Amino acid sequence: MKIQILTPEEIIFDGEVSSITVPGLLGEFQMLENHASIVSTLESGTIKLENVSSSSNYNKLMNDGKYKTFTIKSGLLEFNNNKGIILCD
Repeated sequence: MKIQILTPEEIIFDGEVSSITVPGLLGEFQMLENHASIVSTLESGTIKLENVSSSSNYNKLMNDGKYKTFTIKSGLLEFNNNKGIILCD
């Protein structure tokens, strides 16, 4: 599935992953391919991307063994038709 992580300053990530875990208002939740459409606010925490495609364009992501991670202060997520966009601080 295609994921984009954007800040007001730059594109942090734009590429393919097999799953994404995000810090939601009521706790951390994960999305896999064909997840139902969702719009959610995000809390301070860590975004975890699993199985990042080698052709993906990414920078500023940390390598946490199994995951590529990025820490946010807050954000907004929209996921629809296997495409997710995260706007964050």
